[in-house]
Amino acid sequence: MSAQPAEPHPIGYDPDEILARLPERYRPAFLADYRAAMVAAAHETWRWHDLTKTLRLWHLRSLTYSASGYEQARADAAAGVPGVPVEQVIPEWAKLASQAE
Repeated sequence: MSAQPAEPHPIGYDPDEILARLPERYRPAFLADYRAAMVAAAHETWRWHDLTKTLRLWHLRSLTYSASGYEQARADAAAGVPGVPVEQVIPEWAKLASQAE
């Protein structure tokens, strides 16, 4: 038996889980973004979608920032250490990049 909640979080991504997963240095930025999105959604109901997008983005960031090797990969990228070319990681990268232009 697992300790999973019976119902999914109503927004889709639990802010407490995001906060717990984030390394300490990213928590103030998350809390600022989250609080701003909550206030906006409280005043204008159509901003509910912005709140869900904010939580989704921070959920993905929390997975990335807490991943083993992230800090080293970030430092390597900042130092210009060559890594794996994006073309080998993301299928059809050239097509995606040309569509974004």
